[in-house]
Amino acid sequence: MFEKILFATTGTPICDNAAHVAFDIAKKYHSKIYTFHVLGLPSRGFSQYVVDARTGEEECYDQDYVSWVREELQNTYDKYLSDCKDYEIESVAGIPHTEILRKARQKSVDLIVMGAHSRQEETGATRYRGAVGTNMQKVARGARCPVLIVSRPCTTCLWYFSNIVFGTDFSKSSFSAFLFAYKLAREIGSKLYIFHSLDLSHVHAGKVISQEDIEVKIQEARQKIEKLYVPHMADYDNYEIGIWEGIPYVEILKFSRAKNADLIVMAHHTKEVDADQAILGSTVEQVVLRASCPVASVNHPDKVSG
Repeated sequence: MFEKILFATTGTPICDNAAHVAFDIAKKYHSKIYTFHVLGLPSRGFSQYVVDARTGEEECYDQDYVSWVREELQNTYDKYLSDCKDYEIESVAGIPHTEILRKARQKSVDLIVMGAHSRQEETGATRYRGAVGTNMQKVARGARCPVLIVSRPCTTCLWYFSNIVFGTDFSKSSFSAFLFAYKLAREIGSKLYIFHSLDLSHVHAGKVISQEDIEVKIQEARQKIEKLYVPHMADYDNYEIGIWEGIPYVEILKFSRAKNADLIVMAHHTKEVDADQAILGSTVEQVVLRASCPVASVNHPDKVSG
């Protein structure tokens, strides 16, 4: 299913968790893996100097410097690369998200794996911050393949993936996420959980809904799942439908923990807007921020609808 994987890295420890997942997936599925690092932007116009993305220092962008960076990446990920039969390491200068998307298109990769942050200090911020940085948002928005976001050590992953949770809000964009989750589950023999959270966040605004109304809405949601998704799974029966009520990101996290999920799959965005203009929705950001397993954000149907 994953013939080609693009692992986008800053070459810093913040990407170590993503590296572990990316190389393990490549090892299991015998994928070709592209380890890709964007050095930084030219300091002025077409200057031969670039601002190093890792150190923030200005460096001379020549063949010696590029070779040194590649050697550093080789040494950094040597313990993983030694088990890979087919891999490439590349470093280029430019705008990170632009170069990552360009590389993904050139190589027609099936999956992009990235960390949720680009700098170490972002993970230690005490103030509220979005889980996904600008580069991550732009990659997720423009990618034609699923983007796997790894924000912390994967404590439940066991040789990828045993239990997959697909979270839906019944939006149009959720269908592409469903196709990815279903096809992955079917191919590797995982159990698929189709989950919907009945949003009760409006209760905090003073609105009250009776338990009878909640039960009716739960039944309606189940019927939607059976109508929208079940017919597309043919004879695949290793699935379970879950519908909980509450705040969506809280409930999907609780449900995923209860089911020992190895992977959470969600739509890149949920509003009915142009996919190229959308940003990651707050629910996905909150899930990425708190999930103990990787989260796959799916935008376009290109790589999952065939």
